[in-house]
Amino acid sequence: MSTRKAKPIVAVVGRPNVGKSTLFNALAGEKIAIVKDTPGITRDRIYADVNWLNRAFTLIDTGGIEPDSKDIILSQMREQAEIAMATADVIIFLVDVKQGLVDADSKVADMLRRSKKPVVLVVNKVDSFEKFMADTYEFYNLGIGDPVPISAANRLGIGDMLDIVISHFPQEAEGEEEDDRPRIAIVGKPNVGKSSLINKLLGENRLIVSDIAGTTRDAVDTEVIHNGKEYVFIDTAGLRRKNKIKEELERYMIIRTVTAVERADVVVLLIDAGEGVTEQDAKIAGIAHERGKGMIIAVNKWDSIAKDDKTIYKFTRKIQDTLSFMQYAELVFISALTGQRLPRLFDTIDAVIENCTLRVSTGVLNEIMTEAVAMQQPPSDKGKRLRLYYITQAAVKPPTFVIFVNDKELMHFSYTRYIENQIRNAFGFRGTPLKFIIRERKDNQK
Repeated sequence: MSTRKAKPIVAVVGRPNVGKSTLFNALAGEKIAIVKDTPGITRDRIYADVNWLNRAFTLIDTGGIEPDSKDIILSQMREQAEIAMATADVIIFLVDVKQGLVDADSKVADMLRRSKKPVVLVVNKVDSFEKFMADTYEFYNLGIGDPVPISAANRLGIGDMLDIVISHFPQEAEGEEEDDRPRIAIVGKPNVGKSSLINKLLGENRLIVSDIAGTTRDAVDTEVIHNGKEYVFIDTAGLRRKNKIKEELERYMIIRTVTAVERADVVVLLIDAGEGVTEQDAKIAGIAHERGKGMIIAVNKWDSIAKDDKTIYKFTRKIQDTLSFMQYAELVFISALTGQRLPRLFDTIDAVIENCTLRVSTGVLNEIMTEAVAMQQPPSDKGKRLRLYYITQAAVKPPTFVIFVNDKELMHFSYTRYIENQIRNAFGFRGTPLKFIIRERKDNQK
């Protein structure tokens, strides 16, 4: 089983009003702020998926800056730079040709230079290359490489900028030894016990993070051996800040989650049994769901809950109601503190990985589909009835199926969900989302 290469992460850093959101929208397409198919999730454009010349990457917005005073702008820019340095493969440092070079730009440039991460210096609002070229050269003084002139609003120079950005991505080496150890991201709100869980799995206090303001670290990959098998756990506990306002913390959390989920095969969402499942948990779960990852919900601190014979049933119902878009997720009740049921967690991870990579033969799929159609007639509209011709599995991680039909418009979401349920009834696929692609084929095409 070869692992999917993780998508590179590109972060944007810049002062207020240099055009970060305009650039974000230009790269992501305007549709980014709308979330259609995942209930329970609202995202304020923190991240977007971008494709350029067959290279896919995740673009993250490191956060807005309140333009109160020069000192505040500088400290908030430093925080942006810290998030970018901790999470990104490539950093876009956006400056404004009309505002010119300012002191805060130089100070942030020093930080970025020391980070040893590739930085692309992008000069925005260059609406005419002839007119503003001399002003663009001023930014050579930052000492972080050649300034790239663009106009995000007029979509000028964006292709050249993206060529430079993707040139910094790690090369997809041929014939390189593939690391096929299962990668598991432990995600969840702050203080639900993510580090305690990994410490318990390791049997040592490996992840202690100092609480000094401003400590950042890359997500730590921890190797754990269980029953002779190696696993890599990706932790997202970093970037703890005591004095952060709630919105900022949430942005950190979502950026850390996206970067960890991107690299994982299976995501373990840790929920605090005392608090139950929250809206924030639903947001985090939604990121994994959108990215088609295997999903386990681990209810931590289960040992501290007063129980009767209905406790597990009630708790399960509550989780399924709040996370209704991922009924497929596996559920385990654990205690990171005492180690209760941790072996069960490993068994569940193994089972989910198997399901994410399960392939079903075309013959069997078509039998299931034919039977499903016979049991529940496909919908019709204005006298025209949906016909399903053929189904085949196109990919794994997540299992992806292509259904050929006579008219895509007639294939309602609810009927696709019905077919999905029939496939799940036959094969389980516990813990993994399933993806369906609907293709049209006219009756006379054979």
